Amino acid sequence: MLRKFKISIDGKEYLVEMEEIGGAPQPVAPVQPVVQEAAPQPTAPAVSETPATPAAPVTQAGAEAMPSPMPGTILKLLVAVGDTVEENQPLMILEAMKMENEIVAGKSGTVTGIHVTQGEMVNPGDPLITIQ
Repeated sequence: MLRKFKISIDGKEYLVEMEEIGGAPQPVAPVQPVVQEAAPQPTAPAVSETPATPAAPVTQAGAEAMPSPMPGTILKLLVAVGDTVEENQPLMILEAMKMENEIVAGKSGTVTGIHVTQGEMVNPGDPLITIQ
């Protein structure tokens, strides 16, 4: 049984869905929609019948490569080598624990190297992308 809860943390309200595994079912009160101010809720990736996009070129990682913050799988690359990016611009989507996490640029600059491919599994600290 899927149950929804509204949780308030530091004055911000979040809508959480949880599956009840055991116990007697309890009546659920309707939950009012909550406006999300932070990142959008992760959704299941849409199934597409179009062919997959070709993999981005992979280059050797230098000492300045942005490291992976957590283990996961690269779902989507949002930039290519040579693209100019701004600080906090999304660069790629990393799936970790069934959640989609945006990896954003730590600084403005030009993408000089992408060290992962779509579908690749990464570990914490693995080089992801270099911005000069």
